[in-house]
Amino acid sequence: MTERSPDIDTPKIDAVAAPAKPVPPAEEIPLLRIQGVSKTFGSFPAVDRLSLDIRAGEFFALLGPSGCGKTTLLRMLAGFETPDEGRILLGGRDIAPVLPHERPVNMMFQNYALFPHLSVRDNIAFGLKRAGMARAAIDTRLAEMVALVKLEGMEKRKPDQLSGGQRQRVALARSLARRPKVLLLDEPLAALDKKLRESTQQELMELQRRLGMTFIVVTHDQEEAMTMANRIGVMNAGRLEQVATPRDLYEAPASRWVAEFVGDVNLFDGEVTSHEHHRLTIATRDGGAIVVAVPRQLVAKSPVSVAVRPEKVRLSRPGPVSDAANAQPINRLEGVVTDVGYLGGSSVYKVKLDSGAVVRSSMANTARLDIDTLGAGQRVVAWFTPDDCVVLEQ
Repeated sequence: MTERSPDIDTPKIDAVAAPAKPVPPAEEIPLLRIQGVSKTFGSFPAVDRLSLDIRAGEFFALLGPSGCGKTTLLRMLAGFETPDEGRILLGGRDIAPVLPHERPVNMMFQNYALFPHLSVRDNIAFGLKRAGMARAAIDTRLAEMVALVKLEGMEKRKPDQLSGGQRQRVALARSLARRPKVLLLDEPLAALDKKLRESTQQELMELQRRLGMTFIVVTHDQEEAMTMANRIGVMNAGRLEQVATPRDLYEAPASRWVAEFVGDVNLFDGEVTSHEHHRLTIATRDGGAIVVAVPRQLVAKSPVSVAVRPEKVRLSRPGPVSDAANAQPINRLEGVVTDVGYLGGSSVYKVKLDSGAVVRSSMANTARLDIDTLGAGQRVVAWFTPDDCVVLEQ
């Protein structure tokens, strides 16, 4: 956890020279600007010339597989690692050379890093005491933090007398006690069970809204990122693949890699054969000719992938011929159901197409007892509309 002096609101950092062009309005200036930052360990580029803007009051998530560089980037923001190149601007000032305890940034670690011999009260107050805050001010701040994370009556307990969720709250209160401008969270919910993780996600979101503080969370859990964050930066091999809202990231992935990493997806590789009335016809190996809706022209014969999310694929025995409501064609793929997974609110089906490819479909269970459910071995038509498709250039 990083600390700063209690007597000032911002650390003493040398100002960057004023830009030659007019400064944009304050609301347009990002609170945190990462410019061309790189970090290499030996010959391994953990972060590779990464640039990113994060706004004040934003709940931002860094999402990616293990080893993609997201934690290394978080540690550079906290000051525990120094960039090999690039700048990290906080409020317009370069903090890359600034020591961790001089930054208005705190970090909550994945393992919480609580002192086992200290009480809840003393764990939360640790940084305040080190900074020399007056006792009365510490008492006031402690009361605020304990109430904020709902730990009233537990102030004298030691960490080993707390549940996993309670220890997580102590670590969060300690990180917030110094009122940082940016709170960094490294896999904060990884140690919690599913039910507790879901409730804690909602509590973190509400807490962030109440405080109006900038939160940056690192996670490999897609559902967690999409639930909590205003925007998500997807990282791969030290670089940002895409930065977008959860909805845009899911519905309009920028690449095949993002489409496969974020959620489940059916992909059909092929090439463009015709373009007419904002619709492309794509000849695919596994799905035959697929018609997709696209706003732009693509070069004929260019290789592309058609992405269709499982919930956009409907299954039926006869299968419709056209979408009468929208007067558009239907893409029909015939096959046999090979597997059905019941998930309560929905069922997931695997359909082996006549081409040999497997398509996944997720359909809501709208009735408590559905006598017309599809089972393994049944022949079906998997169908979707041109608007259900996303075209990804290879």
